[in-house]
Amino acid sequence: MEASSSRVTNGKNKLFHAEGGVDLQGYQLDMQILPDGTKSDVDFSEILNAIQEMAKDVNILFDELEAVNSPCKDDDSLLHPGNLTSTSDDASRLEAGGETVPERNKLNGLYFRDGKCRIDYILVYRKSNPQTEKREVFERNIRAEGLQMEKESSLINSDIIFVKLHAPWEVLGRYAEQMNVRMPFRRKIYYLPRRYKFMSRIDKQISRFRRWLPRKPMRLDKETLPDLEENDCYTAPFSQQRIHHFIIHNKETFFNNATRSRIVHHILQRIKYEEGKNKIGLNRLLTNGSYEAAFPLHEGGYRSKNSIRTHGAVNHRHLLYECWASWGVWYKYQPLDLIRRYFGEKIGLYFAWLGWYTGMLFPAAFIGLFVFLYGVTTLDHCQVSKEVCQATEIIMCPVCDKYCPFMRLSDSCVYAKVTHLFDNGATVFFAVFMAVWATVFLEFWKRRRAVIAYDWDLIDWEEEEEEIRPQFEAKYSKKERMNPISGKPEPYQAFTDKCSRLIVSASGIFFMICVVIAAVFGIVIYRVVTVSTFAAFKWALIRNNSQVATTGTAVCINFCIIMLLNVLYEKVALLLTNLEQPRTESEWENSFTLKMFLFQFVNLNSSTFYIAFFLGRFTGHPGAYLRLINRWRLEECHPSGCLIDLCMQMGIIMVLKQTWNNFMELGYPLIQNWWTRRKVRQEHGPEKKINFPQWEKDYNLQPMNAYGLFDEYLEMILQFGFTTIFVAAFPLAPLLALLNNIIEIRLDAYKFVTQWRRPLASRAKDIGIWYGILEGIGILSVITNAFVIAITSDFIPRLVYAYKYGPCAGQGEAGQKCMVGYVNASLSVFRISDFENRSEPESDGSEFSGTPLKYCRYRDYRDPPHSLVPYGYTLQFWHVLAARLAFIIVFEHLVFCIKHLISYLIPDLPKDLRDRMRREKYLIQEMMYEAELERLQKERKERKKNGRAHHNEWP
Repeated sequence: MEASSSRVTNGKNKLFHAEGGVDLQGYQLDMQILPDGTKSDVDFSEILNAIQEMAKDVNILFDELEAVNSPCKDDDSLLHPGNLTSTSDDASRLEAGGETVPERNKLNGLYFRDGKCRIDYILVYRKSNPQTEKREVFERNIRAEGLQMEKESSLINSDIIFVKLHAPWEVLGRYAEQMNVRMPFRRKIYYLPRRYKFMSRIDKQISRFRRWLPRKPMRLDKETLPDLEENDCYTAPFSQQRIHHFIIHNKETFFNNATRSRIVHHILQRIKYEEGKNKIGLNRLLTNGSYEAAFPLHEGGYRSKNSIRTHGAVNHRHLLYECWASWGVWYKYQPLDLIRRYFGEKIGLYFAWLGWYTGMLFPAAFIGLFVFLYGVTTLDHCQVSKEVCQATEIIMCPVCDKYCPFMRLSDSCVYAKVTHLFDNGATVFFAVFMAVWATVFLEFWKRRRAVIAYDWDLIDWEEEEEEIRPQFEAKYSKKERMNPISGKPEPYQAFTDKCSRLIVSASGIFFMICVVIAAVFGIVIYRVVTVSTFAAFKWALIRNNSQVATTGTAVCINFCIIMLLNVLYEKVALLLTNLEQPRTESEWENSFTLKMFLFQFVNLNSSTFYIAFFLGRFTGHPGAYLRLINRWRLEECHPSGCLIDLCMQMGIIMVLKQTWNNFMELGYPLIQNWWTRRKVRQEHGPEKKINFPQWEKDYNLQPMNAYGLFDEYLEMILQFGFTTIFVAAFPLAPLLALLNNIIEIRLDAYKFVTQWRRPLASRAKDIGIWYGILEGIGILSVITNAFVIAITSDFIPRLVYAYKYGPCAGQGEAGQKCMVGYVNASLSVFRISDFENRSEPESDGSEFSGTPLKYCRYRDYRDPPHSLVPYGYTLQFWHVLAARLAFIIVFEHLVFCIKHLISYLIPDLPKDLRDRMRREKYLIQEMMYEAELERLQKERKERKKNGRAHHNEWP
């Protein structure tokens, strides 16, 4: 029986052992318990052997510590020129039999040359750059902060130098405590509420029914996703004094790569680069060209020769590519936890919001498609379009001066039918639905965000934990005051200084909005001038469709102006935001976001507002046209109505804008990366394949936008505005948005994983100021849709005619039979001899009846020329105007009441989440109490063991 034999094992340092024993700095002599309950004797010869072995290992340990803590050789004369075979795409998968861990780490390009220090951050500069002194001071201060440094020259250009930075455990722990980085300290205990027997029986029946249904194809395979420990543990701000509370299996992996990079970036942003001057921060060195680039590394390649199902993922980047960025998984849910772990909470929240927005577009797109199909099915039964198509005897007045001819009303038959597809009986219902949909979308997003914030441990993360911008510190370092929350002195901006800067910034915003209005005014002049030119064009196709040609070309020119002005707005918004000197990064982002949104929203929608609410509204009437600068006659609507112009404006702008954005987001980086690879092949020859280290591969990728996720959010917010603000005029907008977003998610994923350098991981509690902008758009959409239905469309005039002037007047009916004669009642009569000299057309209209025309028709409610007050407004005009105002008031109040009722009925936090948060708070208090009690008991036992216990202690 060998139960009494003792063993010498090499393990971690432990204060207590479950079976007893002696701990000699990591060497345990475990005394096993015999079957009779007594402990075995220890062979002292084995103890002496263990001590000798321990002494040898101590010398080895000291040698290793010397190698690790020795200062890195970072002068240019000792640079390593790099190794052409230092890494490859599959190097991280090598598993040679006799290969040690440091040797494998050397191959994957993610470690220092010793294979032990992981690269946490990369700085890139050129030796030919004259800013040598600033770099030397900056790098000397980097080493003074405790960061380790190593330099490597580029394989393709010896002038390019890569500075590899590594943060040791002591530095990570010190700054993690300053930054309040939350780390796991105890696994979660999930609380299952008590369920009644009746509900349990229902759940059993539902589960039996689900067995017969196919598996959910949209869910990701759980076997391919790693077990993310952070989501299963309670977290707390890291503290070195309470380090025994945290779950630390390995100090090298306790802080994940994203957290390590974030800590190193925090250090670099607060390091001086000039002696004796308060000039600090990596951002300024990047601005003045001292460094070309700064970025954390990707975790290896994103492709593998082996299948992920059979061999597993090489790294998290490969896993993200297969489960998220690949086009083959376009119909699956996004792995949000993995996105958050690799890119940080801020980017994770963006993709969570984008996925939620895309999912909520499904019902809106379905209802919008239903409204469109309803217009298609009822097209043959529409009395108005029938009358327009059959009105061969009704001659319409020219729509421009001199060159525009008279035209039959039946010539606009196609446009009348197209108008009915969007302006039909279901349009009002769809406008109400979209207003309610916007509210439901925002309310349920708040609930979804709360669940995500709880799962990602963002509930207690507040802005107070956010650090002050280095530029703010440098500007106002001489003025300090006590922080009312932390009680520490911090830089302070005087109220008068802040107000003066805000006034200058607001003046700049107002001036740029005036520039947008001036651009719209230029488009209006183009429209009124071009319609006459197209009317006199040689080609019959353009001459007969002069208004459509004018609208189409004006929209395309407007789009080009929009894209050009966006470049100017970005520079102005950046200048004004830096002038304001925001205190924190979130304040800077909010200020910049608000300015850019105002500029681009006004820029993108100003022409749409003009077409929807001003086009054809203030033109006067034949014989008394209103003119621009007393010269150009204002443009009129098409004889079939103004809605067709609004549909064209929205359709062209929306399609062109989304196509251009998708090209710039993915096509432009693809072309740039391809061009970089092509230049490398030309320099080294196509037959020689170079395996670059990871830092050089990432350097050849495109950097992320300097403004973070601004462009991604702005694109989606502007699309949300198009989807809601004028949705009554274009019900297919949600469907186009849905199709674009399905592509957008995978485009953004592919771009983040494969085409961009790895962005710095940063924390965020929500989507920031964008939520307030979404609420503002939701309110604006109610107002604009009310005006579009009441003013732009013919819904109200048709309703007034059906109940007041039609065949069914006074009968309370409003069917198609009640619309007989509507077209004739909506047109007024004009005597051609009353035309102004400059408006009189060249043609006399004899081509219609063989004799010159005496009268023509135009869209308005005016008296005939032989009445007592020629061309005065009729009673029907005032009835329609009163009905329009009444509809606007009733529609807005009704929809706003529904919106507020829904907001009140839907709580911001789900009930089960509220209960989980309360129970977690209770359990955390209990755990902290137990952990502290356990620590005190251990200290008391140690004091007794060392003979320090006092005899007069209380029992």
